[in-house]
Amino acid sequence: MIGRTLGVYFGRRFITSVLGIFVGCAFLIMLIDFLEMSRRVGERDVDSLTLLLLIFYRVPFFTEQLLPFAVLFGAIGTFLTLSRRLELVVARAAGISAWQFIAPACLLAMLLGVLSTTVYDPLSADFKERANRIEAEIFNRQTGLFASTIGGFWIRQQSVDGQAVIQAAAKANGGRELSGVNVFLFGDDGKLIERIEARSATLEEGAWRLNDVRVLTPETGLQAYDTYMVATNLTPNQIEDTLQGDTVSFWHLPAAIEAAGRVGFGAERYRLQYQSLLARPVLLLAMVLIAASVSLRVFRFGGIGQTILGGVAAGFLLYVFTKLAEDLGEAGIVHPIIAAWFPAVVGALMGVLILLHREDG
Repeated sequence: MIGRTLGVYFGRRFITSVLGIFVGCAFLIMLIDFLEMSRRVGERDVDSLTLLLLIFYRVPFFTEQLLPFAVLFGAIGTFLTLSRRLELVVARAAGISAWQFIAPACLLAMLLGVLSTTVYDPLSADFKERANRIEAEIFNRQTGLFASTIGGFWIRQQSVDGQAVIQAAAKANGGRELSGVNVFLFGDDGKLIERIEARSATLEEGAWRLNDVRVLTPETGLQAYDTYMVATNLTPNQIEDTLQGDTVSFWHLPAAIEAAGRVGFGAERYRLQYQSLLARPVLLLAMVLIAASVSLRVFRFGGIGQTILGGVAAGFLLYVFTKLAEDLGEAGIVHPIIAAWFPAVVGALMGVLILLHREDG
């Protein structure tokens, strides 16, 4: 086995490279998001601290998808640097095989995957929900009658009052509390009979309690109310299944799957998300193996540019294949376990096969 000192050295170089790429890209995303949010805010009275807090809460959700590429590029950069400095050549001369000096990077990649699933994903989900609430507060400081309903979350319900479509800009408490709410009530003939705008809504037993409400009907025109009740047949579990989406953390997914199955809602999305998070360490391991298969070439042999391009292309194709499999799993065409695990396992096996061919003939 590789010595402890050399293993720690290789591992430190790898983790430093990965974290450097990850943090650098995160700052770039924050800058771009800050400029975009500043443009969207426009003339609204929003202080810089609130805007920066919103950007800070949004970043983990975006950067969570960046981790596989950070591992890929970090591994490629680490192995190329070690090869350029002839450190890998010296290690080979000392009788250390390629499998031994990529072992620290493989172990650290899997550890990063475990931490990403168990720690970073719950943090990302919590921060994303906080960002939604801040964004709703910003963009629902309305200056005119009935703000635009573009975007946000949509719910369709049937109750004693008839059919209704609810749109909300943001949610909290698993969807039981909404903000920036618009409700469209339809009669039995399908015609719109009432439009309701509210600053917030809270789900109670058999009804939504709307606060700071304006109601527009053809008969009475526009009227304002402090509170207004709208009947609903939705349960908290159904609301949670409809609205939570990507803001369900890893630790809450088993309960969400059970609740969705109990009320008859399709739980494929949650099952797929759960299995994808479980498979993330294997996906990161596959990225390291792909990087190793294209980055261990000795510099004096030439062709470094082509091999790097090949590694980047292979990693990108693996990521696209993973997303394609997830779409098929979410649609119910492929079982969630197969959709989540198959790309990661195939990518890891391909990396192992290429390394076996190059190292052991």
